[in-house]
Amino acid sequence: MAALKLLELALLMNLFSNPTPLQKPQTFPPSCNRIECPYFDVIEQGNGYEIRRYNSSVWMSTSNILDISLVEATRSGFLQLFDYIQGKNEYKKKIEMTAPVITQVIPSDGPLCESSFVVSFYVPKENQADTPPAEGLHVQRWDPTYVAVRQFGGFVSDYEVGEEAAALQSSLAGSKWAAAVDKSHTDDSKTSYTVAQYNSPFEFFNRVNEIWLSFDMENVAAM
Repeated sequence: MAALKLLELALLMNLFSNPTPLQKPQTFPPSCNRIECPYFDVIEQGNGYEIRRYNSSVWMSTSNILDISLVEATRSGFLQLFDYIQGKNEYKKKIEMTAPVITQVIPSDGPLCESSFVVSFYVPKENQADTPPAEGLHVQRWDPTYVAVRQFGGFVSDYEVGEEAAALQSSLAGSKWAAAVDKSHTDDSKTSYTVAQYNSPFEFFNRVNEIWLSFDMENVAAM
């Protein structure tokens, strides 16, 4: 039993390992057919992006993690969250795994400076009304939230997430969503982008990752 537990943990620690050329991701993450994911409505599908509205949702989140690597920060945060769902919480309650695990990113001003990362686990609906607290973690309760989304496959790497975020912004250019995204991110205290990862480390095909850019719907200009 102990050996099996160590193997499981080793696999989970590889969740955010180096990239591998893999199949193109599916529009709907296959993992969401097996485990619970937050519900969303698709508002628009554009060329290289999708606009979604997420219903109110609850996330268990780490404190800010300072690191030069998103991969390392996400691994560190995920280990805290893995302990949490295994019962390391004040209720000593085990919680079902969900998807995606998200990393909210506020990039640094320079290439060798530490960025700020918050790693979050989507809390299953059955645990949202009375989410077990835990030391070092905090609950984020989202109101209905709008995000622009870009999907990409493979294993997430540090170098590509910035490129994918830039590609998402480029694909939004000229749309009614572009100005709303820009205006919503003028405040330095707000997350610049979010990386969502849907797959366990032993799933090598049909991997789905996403870049999210959140925005306020009231900032959307009529077109």
